[in-house]
Amino acid sequence: MKKFMMLHYGFEKPTPEIIAAWGKWFEVTKPHTVDMGGLGSGREISKSGTKDLPLGPESVTGFTLVNAASLDEAEKMAQGNPFIASLRVYEVRSG
Repeated sequence: MKKFMMLHYGFEKPTPEIIAAWGKWFEVTKPHTVDMGGLGSGREISKSGTKDLPLGPESVTGFTLVNAASLDEAEKMAQGNPFIASLRVYEVRSG
C-alpha cells in the first residue's frame, strides 16, 4: 500500500448538511485513513518575506492521509468527498 495526502481547499461556515456530508465521507474512508485534520490561519514563509494566510476560498483548510494501492484508487476515494472548493491528491514519497 502507498500513502496519499488529500489537501482540502476552501472554507464556508459549516451547516448541519455540510457536517452530515463530511461525517458520511469520513465513515466511508475510515478503513483507509491514516491521519486527518483541519487547518486554521497560517503563514507563508519565503525568501521575499512572510505573509499571513487567512481562511478563505483559496486556502488549504484540511488534510486526509490515506492508504491506497494507486493514485487512481485514492482519487476514487476523493470523488465522494463533499469538498468546499476543491481537493488535491498527492502520493506521499517514502524515505
